[in-house]
Amino acid sequence: MEVHENPGRFGLEGDPDLQFLLKGGDLVKVKSASWRKTRFFQLSEDCKTVRQQTSKKFKKDSSFTLEDVYSVRYGRQTEGMQKYTDSDSSVEARCFSIVFKCRRSNLDLMASSAEEAKRWVSGLQKVINSMENLNRLQNSEHWFYDCMRKADKNADNKMSLKELKDFLRKINILVDDDYAEMLFKKCDTSHSGTLEGSEIKSFYNLLTHRQEVDVIYEKYAHTNGQMSSSDLLNFLHNEQREPVSLDYAHELIDKFEVDEIAKQNKHLSIDGFLMYLNHEEGSIFNPAHKAVYQDMHQPLNHYFISSSHNTYLVEDQLKGPSSTEAYVKALTKGCRCVELDCWDGENGEPVIYHGYTLTSKVLFKDVIKAIKDYAFKNSQYPVILSLENHCTIAQQKTMAHHLISILGSALLTQPLGNNMPTAFPGPEELKGRILIKGKRLNQLDAAFNNNTTEDVDSVSEEDEAAELKEDKPKPKGKTCNKIKLAKELSDLVIYCKSVHFRNFEHSRDNQAFYEMASFKESKAMDLAELSAMGFIHHNMDKLSRIYPAGSRTNSSNYNPVPLWNAGCQIVALNFQTPCKEMDLNQALFLPNGQCGYILKPEFLRDPGSQFDPVKLTVGPWLKKKTLHIMIISAQQLPKINKDNQRSIVDPHVRVEIYGVPDDNATKQTHHIVNNGFNPMWNTKFQFTVHVPDLALVRFVVEDHDVAKQNDLVGLYTLPFNSMQNGYRHVPLLTKRGSLIPSAGLFVHIMVLDA
Repeated sequence: MEVHENPGRFGLEGDPDLQFLLKGGDLVKVKSASWRKTRFFQLSEDCKTVRQQTSKKFKKDSSFTLEDVYSVRYGRQTEGMQKYTDSDSSVEARCFSIVFKCRRSNLDLMASSAEEAKRWVSGLQKVINSMENLNRLQNSEHWFYDCMRKADKNADNKMSLKELKDFLRKINILVDDDYAEMLFKKCDTSHSGTLEGSEIKSFYNLLTHRQEVDVIYEKYAHTNGQMSSSDLLNFLHNEQREPVSLDYAHELIDKFEVDEIAKQNKHLSIDGFLMYLNHEEGSIFNPAHKAVYQDMHQPLNHYFISSSHNTYLVEDQLKGPSSTEAYVKALTKGCRCVELDCWDGENGEPVIYHGYTLTSKVLFKDVIKAIKDYAFKNSQYPVILSLENHCTIAQQKTMAHHLISILGSALLTQPLGNNMPTAFPGPEELKGRILIKGKRLNQLDAAFNNNTTEDVDSVSEEDEAAELKEDKPKPKGKTCNKIKLAKELSDLVIYCKSVHFRNFEHSRDNQAFYEMASFKESKAMDLAELSAMGFIHHNMDKLSRIYPAGSRTNSSNYNPVPLWNAGCQIVALNFQTPCKEMDLNQALFLPNGQCGYILKPEFLRDPGSQFDPVKLTVGPWLKKKTLHIMIISAQQLPKINKDNQRSIVDPHVRVEIYGVPDDNATKQTHHIVNNGFNPMWNTKFQFTVHVPDLALVRFVVEDHDVAKQNDLVGLYTLPFNSMQNGYRHVPLLTKRGSLIPSAGLFVHIMVLDA
């Protein structure tokens, strides 16, 4: 294979949309009402990088990789586009935007015609979709040839010994000169002093050969050096612990075998076996948990609900920007409860921002429009809008008007059914609906008996609103912050009425099921530690929302696990902050179609339960397991220090368990010096897990450093119960949760009853 070739071009060879992108064209870049400049954009030969050329001689051309693109949106679908371009339909048809996964600003662009804009959008979407649909082997090959192209400095499609050494450094492997020369001579069968064509293919095969896979394959390949379907079935039963039939083994051979003769003989060659290991069937995450598989008809409070705090913030909560984009990203990540801090704005229009700080403001109505557009793109299950209301009556009425007029029939304005409910409906009954959480002036039964007379027109202001004001001097004679409430807004609160929490006994005797409290993290952590069983039983018929302390000005997060252990449903985190706590959140909500709802274990729902996560006793929750993990190897770990081409990672792997206190544990391998390409550990760990239903398993790969803090290379976290046994590949994600396409860990998992 030649160096300039892009293996298979993601299967788009000769595609007219791809040709259009490779040819490139002029687009107008929009940054403000006055800043509009024409730039030439073009997809590079690697089919991954988009180059942007400027006319200025001294200015370096900039580029971005399609791996960093979150979405491509046609029309005026970003804040910038709505602010700086006309709503005229002929202008709208020429607009499109590129939204990035990282904190990079959106790229707002205008083409010369609607036809051209559509071609850019469909072309980019097609290439991105094709990239995302590659399996790990294809990703690995793409990555390999991409690095090779970069090492081919004189672009002659040949590789000299010097270029080969440079290439080995690029792929994160440091070898001595003698070894590099030996590899080179072995592949240079034409003795021309350069590698080209089939010699490069041989070099690729030599370097990517997986010895550890050979050993496993040979153990089971008992039929003329290959695995017959019954050999494969033995492997699936003995190693992968899968209770499958011979028909399933035949299906795998049909799907993964690359050699036609082997396929006809119902055999699996080593190449087919490697294909199987690199697809989702060979992944650590159980494919049966990929779609929605849980009972979605239980009452709403029986689920953990993916929840965001200060959703409008893109960065910190002192001076960071507020944006509708933050809502879009949270909702498309499966978040089902978002927060809106509402304040009086200019011209009678309420705004959302972090009060008493320098964070920027965004219009309430713009946020509601963004929620309407994106609430149900990735999950059909209900979305809760948690209102933190600081507005005057007039602007509250405007808020109610916007909620009703923009959300339309999606907004829940009446309890389901014809009678006063006594419990929550389930996520299934509330599909496609938006619920408001906030203050309500009266009880919910007023919605049925046309009770229009109000005893009160104001309610106490507590939760985060009150916390913000705690440090401010109180006016004389004022003991409690009260807020006047507009009936129009009050009436929209159906199943999530905010009330003050005193203690569990008071809640049990005085609180209706739809009345819910919000807890600051410190208060919630105390309850989860000192009165865990009381908290669990409180959450069996009420909802609880937990939020980070106001002192977390950098938008850091608390550990959500002890609160899930106590049955808390709405454990709100700062989604904008990449951190371990967000990894754990994304892991909990990874199964069940990533729909944002996870059914709590039976012992957190059964009123007779005596489960206490802090003081474990015998009960149905105690399903003691021994987890044996062998960290075998890793493949194609990314470089950490991109600026220093000579820098090679020294990787180690840490395995962490999170769950009830008795299950929390961490173990780490030794580090491998100067090899991020194919490091091999073969290190065994053993963990005891008492409550598997609440446990999460986290794999962390780091670049070992003696002098300073280790750098993160990649990580992956999943629920204990979603792990597959046997030889499995573990995908690796960046700190921000994006897949690192070529990289992965290879492990062996065995879960036994202790």
